[in-house]
Amino acid sequence: MDCGCLHSQLTTTVLVHSKGRSQPPKFRILRCNPQLNLSSLDSMKQTCSGVALELKLRRPSEKLCPVQTVGIRCDHPQNADLPRYYSRKEKKPFPIPIVELRRAARDRMKNRLPKRRVPPPKIGLVIKSLVPAAYNVFNARMAVINNLKRLLKVVTVNGCKWCNEIHVGPVGHPFKSCRGSQASQRKGHHEWGKAVLEDIIVPLECYHLYDRLGKRITHEERFSIPRIPAIVELCIQAGVDLPEYPTKRRRKPIIWTGKNEFVDADESELPDPEPESPKPPILAEIPDPEVEPPSSTEETILLAEETLVAWEKMRAGANKLIKMYPVRVCGYCPEVHVGPSGHKAQNCGAHKHQQRNGQHGWQTAVLDDLIPPRYVWHVPDVTQPLQRELRSFYGQAPAVVEICVQAGAEVPEQYKPTMRFDVGIPNSIKEAEMVV
Repeated sequence: MDCGCLHSQLTTTVLVHSKGRSQPPKFRILRCNPQLNLSSLDSMKQTCSGVALELKLRRPSEKLCPVQTVGIRCDHPQNADLPRYYSRKEKKPFPIPIVELRRAARDRMKNRLPKRRVPPPKIGLVIKSLVPAAYNVFNARMAVINNLKRLLKVVTVNGCKWCNEIHVGPVGHPFKSCRGSQASQRKGHHEWGKAVLEDIIVPLECYHLYDRLGKRITHEERFSIPRIPAIVELCIQAGVDLPEYPTKRRRKPIIWTGKNEFVDADESELPDPEPESPKPPILAEIPDPEVEPPSSTEETILLAEETLVAWEKMRAGANKLIKMYPVRVCGYCPEVHVGPSGHKAQNCGAHKHQQRNGQHGWQTAVLDDLIPPRYVWHVPDVTQPLQRELRSFYGQAPAVVEICVQAGAEVPEQYKPTMRFDVGIPNSIKEAEMVV
């Protein structure tokens, strides 16, 4: 066997990483056949005495065969499932199951771990490092709203007249998924009309708190306290100053006198506050009569890309804020409250609210509770309408993302799994029946 053949052999080790699994990675060694470069005379010898030749072959040395390591990792799996739809009769699951919370509490008591330092929001202060993030979230929300108003002039969005489902495209989808009034008489068909901005960006409102550590809102005060968008209230509590919505800013931590009672510290001895640096400007919403559509295709594509950047910036910043400033959501209805504990207004009308006397079942909110994504069907080709028989081949995406994609923007990587870009859509129903 020629020595040069050994130098030409390569050993490749493939590491397969499985996201979310705790098992060690499996290694598979792929080696070249050492008999590929044999001459014709050697091949004749191998056919005559194949067993003897097999015993004489040795495993090539690692020094002669360099090892090439290739890492394969997939952060975004293909064909990811959408968030589960919960009917009005089901309660939303807790972000962290109660069993795990109790287990963690028992472990803390068993190990007697020292208490963590109380974060500033619980003692009445504002986290100064998150104030710029709050302004960025507020301005990103305004940018998304203003850009969507302009994009709606060139991208058609249809909304059902009986339910809250929307569809991005010149023609509504033919799927029988209407859950509105008299849906059984229409056999689940939608009646499409022109959608507005409130159908895309859900107007999720909550009570504005002058003091986020004050007493809980009672049922009698539900009409005397203003309600504003929940994301705006979160930004105000995180440091955004709006003259029309004043809030209390403390300079010293509160003094706890009981489990749920406290008094404010004396701030008269503190020196006058130093003049703060100029804060970032706040964007304003464009009035509807002043909205102008994009003048060209290039401007439409640029506007769609800016909208996607602002959308991701708003969600990423809001996700940082809700980790430090608690947000509560009702497990039975979409009511949201920004604060350490929910209000006491008895205005929940969800399933079996009589047993709860109209009170909300408060639990920790997640990002989708604060900013609902509103998933819609993805249209691969705008010129061809969706077919009812090919429903299992279509993907879905948030309404804002689908509008920007149809306007010309590139699809972000994190939304490709749910939009099913790697699934081939059959050209006919007969071809779809052949798919296993």
